[in-house]
Amino acid sequence: MKVFISRAIPEIATELMEKAGLTVTQFPDRRNMSRRELIDACLQHDALLSVGHEHLDKEFLEACSHLKVISLYSVGFDKIDVAEATRLGIPVGNTPGVLSAATADTAFLLMLAASRKAFYQHKKILNGQWNYYDPTADLGIELYGKTIGIFGLGKIGFEMAKRCKGAYDMKVIYHNRSANPEAERELGATWVSFEELLSQSDVLSVHTALTPETKDKFDKTAFSKMRSNAIFVNTARGGIHNEAALKDALESGTIWGAGLDVTNPEPMAADNPLLQLPNTAILPHIGSATVEAREGMARRAAENVIAGLKGDSLPYPVNPEVKVR
Repeated sequence: MKVFISRAIPEIATELMEKAGLTVTQFPDRRNMSRRELIDACLQHDALLSVGHEHLDKEFLEACSHLKVISLYSVGFDKIDVAEATRLGIPVGNTPGVLSAATADTAFLLMLAASRKAFYQHKKILNGQWNYYDPTADLGIELYGKTIGIFGLGKIGFEMAKRCKGAYDMKVIYHNRSANPEAERELGATWVSFEELLSQSDVLSVHTALTPETKDKFDKTAFSKMRSNAIFVNTARGGIHNEAALKDALESGTIWGAGLDVTNPEPMAADNPLLQLPNTAILPHIGSATVEAREGMARRAAENVIAGLKGDSLPYPVNPEVKVR
């Protein structure tokens, strides 16, 4: 059985798969594969370990319907048409659990950086503008005792809320489709409606999946209902917020600031005006970029491939209803 990996990942993945008797090929170039290159490669293999931003849509899946398993090197699965994969009987796996702490750390970092205009202040040094002490210029805001609102209180959201509670004794509110008893018990978290989340949060941190229901969820109307001192943080997916609306909200003072690890599109263009605003902190999607998280992701992705090619159920399935072929 042969496995194709669409770009290099930590060696633990190839070691595990080769130990299981699989033949592994990795795309060697440091660039995105074209659609044609990816399809041609998959036609020569039994499984795909998908890394990066390639879109596994209906066209791709129909062309590669022979694949016995597709393993995503990510928690999110918005880049694949899961319904089509399910229709074609292709089991899909992801890598949950191992990057929760790393991503929550990134969200916390962005919250703090935005609250103190840290990225903007750093640019002032680079631009030779650290030459005069003005006690009233570019002031930040403190976070102690404020309210953290979590949109999507799953594992990552829980870790973010725990950090905010522990570091700044922040009140935790959240909006989910269902209640999170663990968070309510351990963090004193309170479920609120989406409208209440917008109006009551001093920091609003997004930790939900990108779905048709959450796409552009944070638009002009949503930002208009937030507090003027609010910080918007998104480490989930860029498509969940509307960037034009976010820019307007930041420039007009509708909200205080924003911390983004995800943008739409990715990568963000170097001349994107959001990068120049004093009240933004933007990173290039590094939420899971720790040695520990990336190796954990590689292990889970490999375990999904091994199970799928052995005919076993995937340990981390996206569409568990699909019977492994």
